[in-house]
Amino acid sequence: MFEPFPGNYVWNLGINLALICGGNHGELDEVCRPVREAARQGADAGSAQLFESWIAVADQVAANAAADEAAGYSLSAGAKFLRAAGYYLAAERLQSRDYAPRWAAYDKGLELYRKGSELRGLHVDYVEIPYEGSAYPAIFVHDGSGTPRPALVSVNGLDSMKEQVNMAGHGLANLERGMNTLFVDQPGTGEAIRKRNLPAIYDGERWGTPAFDYLLSRSDVIASKIGIFGLSFGGYHAPRIAANDPRYALCAVMGANHVWGERQRDRLKNEGENPVPHYWDHVMWVFGFDDRESFLAYADQVNLNGEVEKIKVPFLITHGENDRQIPAFNAQMSYDQAVNSPKRTLRIFTKADFEVEHCGADNGTGMRDYIADWCAETFAEMK
Repeated sequence: MFEPFPGNYVWNLGINLALICGGNHGELDEVCRPVREAARQGADAGSAQLFESWIAVADQVAANAAADEAAGYSLSAGAKFLRAAGYYLAAERLQSRDYAPRWAAYDKGLELYRKGSELRGLHVDYVEIPYEGSAYPAIFVHDGSGTPRPALVSVNGLDSMKEQVNMAGHGLANLERGMNTLFVDQPGTGEAIRKRNLPAIYDGERWGTPAFDYLLSRSDVIASKIGIFGLSFGGYHAPRIAANDPRYALCAVMGANHVWGERQRDRLKNEGENPVPHYWDHVMWVFGFDDRESFLAYADQVNLNGEVEKIKVPFLITHGENDRQIPAFNAQMSYDQAVNSPKRTLRIFTKADFEVEHCGADNGTGMRDYIADWCAETFAEMK
């Protein structure tokens, strides 16, 4: 993984994710330079300084985009607005819920994502998925033709957002292979937690089934070819949903998460890297708990033992051999227990792939493209 901040995994992860989401190396160098000394204080201690550095660069990129737009250069403006959106969202993601400036950065990121997509002529529909008396937001990425195509529901990780996952190239990779994608901000992520206070739950089929039902309402989706994809914590949710809603035609994960609850107890022993600063505050906010012991008791339910065996559709598991957040044995557990899947596939990415970290954070293309290829091929095999 590219590591501009030696020894600070959390900050390095943020920079790598920004690169994967279309960030520019020169702009990100400007983010890093002013805070290299602060990085040595640890991920939590210097996070406010890092935020300020992110925002300074994001503001300048947004100003450059506005100048392009004023000059009539819509495509150039759109590209810059999307990069700026990625930077605002990257800055916000690394902050505690109590850090007030994060909320303005998040709103700016959403605003510029929408504006950049429009100027680039991308086909992005903003939709609402009904959920237990409320709703959570999603974006449907399609080719604009109206032609019925297979579709994937894309499930976020613990701290990712629908816009980031799409900007990481998943929507385009799927479109190039004939598939549309519904990127969801499921409860506990993105707008669902930030704007609607919808916490994460262990039994994600409660929101995964409504996502499937929404896709059934679209004329540009083939009803018999709807699959589900999840990355990171989504590597827990997606298999659980496919196990409990057999209408999903396939399931694919980028980063297995078979015993996520157990991993939280490992983190108490400082085993494994955290994805964000202020980790315990973040995860309790995501799940709606006020104290760590109550959260840990709830998290004990977050495992796939007894669930993966119920999957009766094709199931793909990808994982990096040097995943420092979720050990690779999780992938083997999910594979070994998927005994009723008619096409179970395990692909461990190694140094030869130049992609060994959590969910491909050190590259961003290998797992993404392999998953898209496998899903397109598997859909094509279906009658």
